[in-house]
Amino acid sequence: QVQLVESGGGSVQSGGSLRLSCAAAGYTHSTICMAWFRQAPGKEREGVAVIANDGNINYEDFAKGRFTISQDNAKNSLYLQMNSLKPDDTAMYYCAAGFDFRGCSLAIQGPGTIFPHIFGTWGQGTQVTVSS
Repeated sequence: QVQLVESGGGSVQSGGSLRLSCAAAGYTHSTICMAWFRQAPGKEREGVAVIANDGNINYEDFAKGRFTISQDNAKNSLYLQMNSLKPDDTAMYYCAAGFDFRGCSLAIQGPGTIFPHIFGTWGQGTQVTVSS
C-alpha cells in the first residue's frame, strides 16, 4: 500500500509561483505513474500533469508552458512547479499514484487523458489560492 502526503500550497498573487511536493511512503515500487490533479469548488476534479516511471510526461493544455511535473525517485517524491499562476488556478491540488500499466499508458497519451479513475491512491490535498 502507498501513502501520499502533499505540501507546498499557499496563497499567492497572480503571476506568482508555487512548488508543490508529494511524499510517497509504503510499497512505492508498485507505482507505474504519478499525477497531479486539482479540484475547484463546485467543479469536477481535473488532471493537471502525469509522469510515468519511464519518464514520459503529459500535461493538460492549461498547464503547458506554466507547470512542470518532476519526480525524485531516491526521495520517493513528486513535485509540481507552478509559474505564472492565475486566479483560475485556485483549487485543492492532489497527487495520485497509478498502478495499472494500461491506465498509465492512456494517461500519458495527450491532453484529456489524465482520468481520475486511473489512479488508485490519493493524498489529502493542498490548497492553492491565487488572488488577482
